Amino acid sequence: MMLCRVWRGFQIASKMDRAKHGLIRQLWLTGWLLFAPAAPAEETPHVLVLYSHHRLLPANLEFEAGLRETLPNATEVNAEFLDYPHFDGESYLGALISFLHEKYALRPPTVLLAAADGALDLLLHHRAELFPQVPIIYAGVLRSFLQSHPPLPTDMVGVPIEFDFPGTIELALRLHPRAQRLAVVTGSSALDRDWEAELRDDVSRLPDRISAEFLAGLPTDAVLQRLSALDGDTLVVTPGYFEDGVGHLFSPRQAVELMATASAVPVYGPFDTFIGTGIVGGSMPNFVAMGRQAGRLVNDRLAGDAPRLPEPLPQVVNLDWRQIQRWDIDPSAIPEDAILRFKPPTLQEEHATATVVAIVVLLLEAGLIGGLLFERRRRRQIELAVQKQRFELAHASRLAVAGELTGAIAHEINQPLGAILSNADAADLLLASGADRWDELRAILTDIRKDNLRASEVIRRLRALLAKQPVDWHPFDLNAAVRELEPLLRAEARRRGVTLDLRLGGTACLLLGDRIQIQQVLINLVLNAMEATNGLPEARRLVTLCVEREADRLMLVVRDRGPGIAPEHLPQLFDSFFSTKPQGMGLGLSITRTLVEAHGGRVWAESDAGSASGAGAVFRVEWPAADGAGKVKPA
Repeated sequence: MMLCRVWRGFQIASKMDRAKHGLIRQLWLTGWLLFAPAAPAEETPHVLVLYSHHRLLPANLEFEAGLRETLPNATEVNAEFLDYPHFDGESYLGALISFLHEKYALRPPTVLLAAADGALDLLLHHRAELFPQVPIIYAGVLRSFLQSHPPLPTDMVGVPIEFDFPGTIELALRLHPRAQRLAVVTGSSALDRDWEAELRDDVSRLPDRISAEFLAGLPTDAVLQRLSALDGDTLVVTPGYFEDGVGHLFSPRQAVELMATASAVPVYGPFDTFIGTGIVGGSMPNFVAMGRQAGRLVNDRLAGDAPRLPEPLPQVVNLDWRQIQRWDIDPSAIPEDAILRFKPPTLQEEHATATVVAIVVLLLEAGLIGGLLFERRRRRQIELAVQKQRFELAHASRLAVAGELTGAIAHEINQPLGAILSNADAADLLLASGADRWDELRAILTDIRKDNLRASEVIRRLRALLAKQPVDWHPFDLNAAVRELEPLLRAEARRRGVTLDLRLGGTACLLLGDRIQIQQVLINLVLNAMEATNGLPEARRLVTLCVEREADRLMLVVRDRGPGIAPEHLPQLFDSFFSTKPQGMGLGLSITRTLVEAHGGRVWAESDAGSASGAGAVFRVEWPAADGAGKVKPA
């Protein structure tokens, strides 16, 4: 917008005398140079795009979108708009050349891109003044324009285009075979007159049955009035216009939208930026694709390579489906390769996925019915396999725990064996004395029998814990199960220097389940608590195991005074293979949860913020209590 205001200022200044004009221009250029930014230390590729028309022309916007898709992000892109044909004349041209020369004197472009005829014509006549030696890529330049000039320099290359006025007229007549007249609308600017001349040449080649009426250079009101009165056998063809007969300025799209709204007959045009204004369609170039094509040529030039010139872009038939319906056009007359814009999907297209899905679902249902009959037979086998795997995993865990308790087990067996050996030595001494001390010998034998039974009981309990036995569900007292493990757990606690505090329930705490698996839960939780106290002063190595009954629930609580559990670890604590210990496998607590849940209970952990040391962890297990008949089944 600032650039347009500057140019308009120059146009006003041209009406003053020559001295005032020169003074104003010199003041403006001096201010520009004073406040111009310094050139960057490291030059980046600089592309200057010269657009022939104004900034908001839809074709320019689409071209720029395609161009920026193709150019690297590191490329600096500037754009200038010549505003043809809205601004023209020698005074404007002089001011424009001075503006461009001074603006880019300190930051010349690496590559110039001329968009459309006007920009290329400016560079052909004033390149030496503006950007000598800067290579030029052109785009959107008509082939007829190039043919009217001498051959271009070797560093000025591009891909010419042709607006397909004949193809648009042919399309209109194909879709309306009964049409007998064409109304061709053009404007009064120089570019509008060029389009008029080309259209007159194309219309002259039509069959004799088609007559033509040219509405050229008329005021817009007159054009609209005439279009609203056209007969049904007439078609309108127009490229739009930049200026009407009374000097009012438009973009071609604006003009076409007014015409399509007022026209009593279908309107056709040659530019895809017209789709959506109310025209039926036309044979059109794609300005976004044109921008991409130009961007690739610029990239070649920036890389130091000779641009690889592609074939000109094809013209594509674009049609507005809403206008097809409005004018009752036979769909069978539409070319197969036409692009139909704004066409809602057919019922089959809209629900194609749903149809395929429905067929697939029916097939799947048939397969599922057969599969369910098969799976019903397999289900029991899988359940048995899962139970077996759970049993094997629990047994493997018990073997691993036995390895950890090796010291405690050895102590529990060595103690009675040592007592037996001592008693046996005492008996030898009594026998060797020859004295009649049979009462003492009987007492010694009694002690030996007790110690033997004690060692045998340790081995029996260990065998019961480690043996691979079938799961045996029956009611048992949780307090009694803890007492059976007490000697082993206390021995391990002494070995680790840990104080073990057992607090058993005052009443019977009956639990329906497998005694060995519940004892495995107890061992896992107590050993885990003991390991948490490693490295602490001996006075703080305290582990508490509490059993209590609350109504119809049994509670087992194991508390330690270790470092506690980090909040972020709580959700993962019972996951398989998760462990906070350097050498941990992450299976103990996972197996514990599996066994607890198999008995209809739940287990959870929390940090013990209320302990005397302000740290520690608490593991809580809850099971449904059983009555004497053992009628409560775990879920």
